[in-house]
Amino acid sequence: MKRYVAESIATFFLIFCGTGAMVINTETGVITHTGVSAAWGLIVMIMIFTFGRISGAHMNPAVTVSLALVKLHPNREIVPYLFAQLIGAFAASLSLQQLFPDNELLGASLPQGSEMQSFILEFILTFMLMIVILMTSQGRKFEQYFAPVAIGATIGLEALYAGPISNASMNPFRSLAPAVVSGHIEHLWLYLISTTLGALAAGFYWLWQREE
Repeated sequence: MKRYVAESIATFFLIFCGTGAMVINTETGVITHTGVSAAWGLIVMIMIFTFGRISGAHMNPAVTVSLALVKLHPNREIVPYLFAQLIGAFAASLSLQQLFPDNELLGASLPQGSEMQSFILEFILTFMLMIVILMTSQGRKFEQYFAPVAIGATIGLEALYAGPISNASMNPFRSLAPAVVSGHIEHLWLYLISTTLGALAAGFYWLWQREE
């Protein structure tokens, strides 16, 4: 139960700070796109350093499923972890809705070009993120210690250059909660499917490259 609570809290702060930066930037224009990207990267790094030793700080159902695929997370804990992440994500989006009731999107993921463009982009982004997670967290002790920095930097980098096109979701629940709470579910399917497929593809690659 302590792991599930930690996972829910970590996911709450991820969505609250990440989409919160997007909401506040929409309201004030002060944070800027670069600032929003930095906020995403920093909150991921901070949450992994804070809750990583308790729950692993997945904060992402695609990450949880991919870790289970490569036998780094127990199958019996997939559903409890996803439920904990779902609670944290929706609690964050509902909190932002109460704080900023006039904000239309609440940080919802919306493609700026075609749906297929964002689908492919999100697949590649999530694949890259999952590869970094696996290679650093399962690498040498030095690499494991700096894994939160590498993972946070990857999130920040991908948000910086891909955010203007696809919003750089890389996380099904990061897109699900703001979309449902704001009512903008028109493109939700592509973020749920592409990010999950990207993480699973990275898991299969990791298993293949470890084969003797």
